[in-house]
Amino acid sequence: MKKGLLLLFFLIYWLGYSQSKVKVVDDADQKPVPNAKISCGDKILGYTDVQGILEFKTPCRSIEIEAASYQKETSTVESSMEVSLLRKTLKTTAIEAVVIEDKSDPRALEILKKVNKLFNENSPKSLGSYSYKSYEKISLDIDEDSLSQFNQYFDDLNIFKKKREKDSLNNINARKIFSNSKLFLWERAQEFLYSKKYGEKINILDNRISGLKQPIYEMIALQQSNRDVVPEQVKPENRGLYRFFLSDTIELDGRKNFVIRFREVNYKNPDRKRKYNGAIYVDTETYGIKKIENFSKNKNDGIITSTWVFYNNKWFLAHEKAKLKMGKMAMDDKDHVHKKDKKSFGTYAFLTSKYFDFESPIEENARDFKGYTFSVKSIDGHSLDKYRTDPLSAREQNTYKTIDSLGKQYKIDSKAQILSGLLNGQIRVGSVDFAVDEIVNYNSYEGFRLGLKAKINENFNPYISPDYYFAYGVKDRRWKYGMGLDVKTTLEKNSFFRFEFYDDVTASGEFYRRLWNFKMRMMNFGNNLNNDRYFHFKGASLSYLNDVTNGLTLALAVRRNIEEAEFDYQFRDGGSSFKNFNTLFTLKYSPNSTNIMTPQGKSLIDQKYPELYFNYEQSYKLAGGNFNYSRFDALFVHNFKTSLGTTGFRLYGGMVFGDAPIWKNFTMNGLASPGKDFNFNLTSFLGFATLEGGKYYNDKFVAYYFTHKLPWYFKSFGHNVSSFDFVLRGTIGDMKHPEYHQFRFKPLNHLYQEVGLEWNNFLSSYFNLGLFYRVGYYTTPNFKQNFAIQFKLKFLEF
Repeated sequence: MKKGLLLLFFLIYWLGYSQSKVKVVDDADQKPVPNAKISCGDKILGYTDVQGILEFKTPCRSIEIEAASYQKETSTVESSMEVSLLRKTLKTTAIEAVVIEDKSDPRALEILKKVNKLFNENSPKSLGSYSYKSYEKISLDIDEDSLSQFNQYFDDLNIFKKKREKDSLNNINARKIFSNSKLFLWERAQEFLYSKKYGEKINILDNRISGLKQPIYEMIALQQSNRDVVPEQVKPENRGLYRFFLSDTIELDGRKNFVIRFREVNYKNPDRKRKYNGAIYVDTETYGIKKIENFSKNKNDGIITSTWVFYNNKWFLAHEKAKLKMGKMAMDDKDHVHKKDKKSFGTYAFLTSKYFDFESPIEENARDFKGYTFSVKSIDGHSLDKYRTDPLSAREQNTYKTIDSLGKQYKIDSKAQILSGLLNGQIRVGSVDFAVDEIVNYNSYEGFRLGLKAKINENFNPYISPDYYFAYGVKDRRWKYGMGLDVKTTLEKNSFFRFEFYDDVTASGEFYRRLWNFKMRMMNFGNNLNNDRYFHFKGASLSYLNDVTNGLTLALAVRRNIEEAEFDYQFRDGGSSFKNFNTLFTLKYSPNSTNIMTPQGKSLIDQKYPELYFNYEQSYKLAGGNFNYSRFDALFVHNFKTSLGTTGFRLYGGMVFGDAPIWKNFTMNGLASPGKDFNFNLTSFLGFATLEGGKYYNDKFVAYYFTHKLPWYFKSFGHNVSSFDFVLRGTIGDMKHPEYHQFRFKPLNHLYQEVGLEWNNFLSSYFNLGLFYRVGYYTTPNFKQNFAIQFKLKFLEF
């Protein structure tokens, strides 16, 4: 009997843990597809029954599904799968030869050309004004077809073996979460307002994220959809990444549409890969996009669908739906030590977005567009039921309770706040924020600069925020420090007074970087790798900053410093140390960037161009001040896209009127080292790869940085898409009285230029590789002096 029970247990175990089930349905009507052949390589595993279901056992990791009149599909083997098949058409069959030749259909390309040409005309933003609302739901869960097997798995464990006193933590959490709830749920309701006169306003009507009491504001403001943007598959520069084929014309919502099927260029084996991984439906009358379907390599691993509606003669996004496989959740069953014996279930991310209540035109009231682009009305989810297009399921209702309790247990809120801080260059620990960009730096004067900057955040007091920093230079062996206090005048926008005092050093002739965002400052970290012309400053300042509008920020500071050169320098034979009493006015104008107000302050969501930065410093012979100069600098940044590619440029310059020490003039931002045979440096927002650092100074200059991204995208290795940028940089200026400054330097009074080529995502990495060469007046016979290699982190972008 014992042997019989062991045999029975073995049979049940073998059947329960080795068997998989697949259900095959028609992609259009979701009806079962009977007699579909399921195979693994050359081995036929079976055929589906009248319900479209087949149960089978196989060691294969993937299976092929074929049925008469349907396109072939592949799917990763799981405990339970549902595969949808696309029905073949006569036109689909007719273009299969073109597919194998790996060429796009010229008819399809011509239609897409018209889509791009008329995109702005078809866009809702070509209207004078409009409004609509949206409801979005994002979740992480096991696929519905796997839930019954998931629950059966744990039932079988309890039936056929004794329960362990200490079960696997993974299994305990899995049971607790997936038995009655999803792993994650996020709901958001928004209102979109647009006026050609006032711009765009997005009101976050309500929001709730499971596991979080306090949301990540930068997260709830994300707009990752095809709303108001050209879809990736339609962009002209991506023509080389896909092959397009005109397959049919069908009627959708009473309007006739072209059906353009596409596939990625690496889908070259028609026997193993599906011929298409998506379709674009184009309105035959307006050439507006009606619908886009995009599948992953294995269709059932992911599908993204966007659908538009024709309203007021424009195409508004109406619905988006996505299902993406995130991975497998393996059960940590100690009784089955072999990997092939362990049970696993696929986890998927699900997204549903619905847009409704379209209205155009609307009554345009200035107060409705006041403040930043994003406004948060509610974050507790109490009003979400007013915007839900469908009620929550029982599993979804349980998710908030289950995940909120786990969030409290594992302190997810505090971890989320750390992530929120990192987005703005800070590490958040309770009531203190630590600046990431102050921990480690390097320059030619200090060597490695090790520091710590801490700022008390809103958890301590929403209006008052003191901060302190200290740093130590390994090379100059000196401590630096600073203390400050911010006092906010309102919590609705950035408006605060700041008092600070400091004792520090910085490079001479630097372009002012006040109001630059974290990404711009980070791009400039390597600016002084080969410049040791530093000066010491000690003093105090009082300033006020105010965001007048979403796009306009003004700041005014009053400062009194003692300043001294940290290199061999004399100014007009008067020594190297001076007192300086001055005011600094700063302006930033960025009309198209989007921002949101958070408890921490304003946060930049999307930096858009053009942008203008302007500084005016005026020195006075008051309070012991030694100077009476005026210093101006300005930076204009813009980029735009044409049929020839994406062009970006930075135009900047500065001028000093009156007598001022060298550190109040302008260095020319050289990154190269004259003492090295090989020029290798990190990118700089305003720097020159081939120009020697600390060698050239002017009291007036203009400079330019042009970059042009070619409309040709390709893949080298891996999944990252690469492209090439042509770069041209140049500067020219002069110094009226170079004899006033007693140290070794040169005015740069002829046009200095360098040209370069950047390989974006070099070898599919997250770095850009740049090769630069000096041209023009300052070219030398020495190739190594003219040539430089430059690296740049991809996420820094333009």
